[in-house]
Amino acid sequence: MKIEEKIIKLKKEKNAIILAHNYQIVPIQDLADFRGDSLQLSIQAKNSQAPLIVFCGVRFMAETAAILNPEAKVILPAEDAGCPLADMINAEQLRQFKALHPEAKVVCYINSSAEVKAESDVCCTSANAVQIINSFPENETILFVPDKNLGSWAAKQSSRNVIVWNGYCPVHQWGFTHRAYDRLKNQYPDYKMIAHPECDEDIIAVADEVLSTSGMEKYIKAHDKLIIATDSSFSDYMQHLYPEKKLVSLNTRAYCNNMRKITLKNVLRSLEEENYLVQVPAETAKKALSALNKMLEISH
Repeated sequence: MKIEEKIIKLKKEKNAIILAHNYQIVPIQDLADFRGDSLQLSIQAKNSQAPLIVFCGVRFMAETAAILNPEAKVILPAEDAGCPLADMINAEQLRQFKALHPEAKVVCYINSSAEVKAESDVCCTSANAVQIINSFPENETILFVPDKNLGSWAAKQSSRNVIVWNGYCPVHQWGFTHRAYDRLKNQYPDYKMIAHPECDEDIIAVADEVLSTSGMEKYIKAHDKLIIATDSSFSDYMQHLYPEKKLVSLNTRAYCNNMRKITLKNVLRSLEEENYLVQVPAETAKKALSALNKMLEISH
C-alpha cells in the first residue's frame, strides 16, 4: 500500500482531518481535506467537528487551530516546524512596545505566537489586514506586529497612523531581488507580477498586484502569464492545479524550510502515534481567542 493510501485509510479510521497551508509541498496539499491561507485554515479549524486535526503548516498555525477549537486534538507532524517571523517578537517585547504607546491599539499578524496574540487587541492575516486596520477610528494609532512589510503596505492602503515592529519573513524579505525581476521581465515582457505583501517594499513597488495567497489563487484562476513573488511551493502547486497556464516563480529557491519539514512520512507517523500534540495554556488561549474572534467577526 502506498503511503498516501495508508494516510487516507488511517485518517478515515480516526475520523481525522488534514489541514494544509498552501506553502506545503504538492503531495501534502493534494492529500489535505482543506488547504488554504491562514484565514481560510483558521475558519476550517474553528468549524471542524473532527476529534483529530493534523495541521500541515508551522507551529503558530497549529496553536491557532488549538485555540479556536479546544475540543479537538491538534497535532503538528514536525515538532520543530517553527516560524522565524513569529520568533521576531515575544510577549515581553510587545508589552514594552505597548508601554511606549499607551493609547495605541495592537493589530497582530496571525504569524505570531499564542502569547503575542494574547497581548493584542485583534489579529489579522495578509488577506484581511487592510480591512482590520480600517475597522479602527481614523484617528487611532495602531501598533502592527511583527511584520514590517505587511504592516507598512496595509498602512498605505488604509492611510492610517500605523507604527510597525521591525520583523520580517526571511523568505519574502531576502528571497526576491530587482535583479531577478529585471531578468524575468526581459525574458517574459508580457507577464505581470503578483507579490505577497510580506515582500520587501522594493518588490511591492514594481508588482502589478499585491495579494494574499488566497487572493493570488483567485487571480491566477482568472489570468495567465504571471510572475509569482511568494514561497515557491505555492507557485509549484498553482502550476500543478493549472498545468496549461504560464506561471513563473520569481525565485524557485525562495521557500520556507520549516514548511518543508512536513513530509508524507511524518504525516503518517503523526496519525499512527498522535504525537506532537499542540496545546496552549488556558489563560493564554482565552486572551488569544478574543483577538482571533475579533478578527473573524470583522472579516466575516
